Amino acid sequence: MSKLKIAVLISGGGTNLQALIDACKQPDYPAEIALVISNRTDAYGLKRAEEAHIPTKIINHKDFSSREKFDAQMDKEISSYGVELICLAGFMRLLSDEFVTKWFGKMINIHPSLLPAFKGADANSDAVAYGVKISGCTVHFVSTEMDSGPIILQRTVPVLNDDDRDALAARVLEQEHLAYPEAVRLIAEEKVVIDGYKTIIED
Repeated sequence: MSKLKIAVLISGGGTNLQALIDACKQPDYPAEIALVISNRTDAYGLKRAEEAHIPTKIINHKDFSSREKFDAQMDKEISSYGVELICLAGFMRLLSDEFVTKWFGKMINIHPSLLPAFKGADANSDAVAYGVKISGCTVHFVSTEMDSGPIILQRTVPVLNDDDRDALAARVLEQEHLAYPEAVRLIAEEKVVIDGYKTIIED
């Protein structure tokens, strides 16, 4: 079976990367990680990738004079590994419109809220502050607008009365670790069709 080649872009600890690594170890899983890229030299996710014998590249955004030049170098590396799908996993850089447009439909992100609610960097704090009763995570295709793009799947968690940001974030993260490999599987099995601003998941 030919497996879908994915690249995972990280900036930190890489727990969602680990969830994908673990999924890819399963013989029947239809994807494999061809490359892990970090924009930070100290990202712990690099160690996770190395322990799993996955090629890694460090591309420091500070070495480039513009976002476009940084993205062009990433694109060069990603393309050289024959990557078919990019997974953003805690990658803390805004991407250029040119890069996003080139990879539209072939790049996904996971966000710790039920989009379109609570976009941005502190979604769990926002959910607690707003007093919602249900939160969760969203896997979506990346578009040129931040935390937007066609939604692939969502998983929910209850928001408890005594939750603070960290308590909710921990519960959401557990669901992220299930949702991301599930979304990649659906894409690898060609069950996800983009239809305008939404997706259709085929049986």
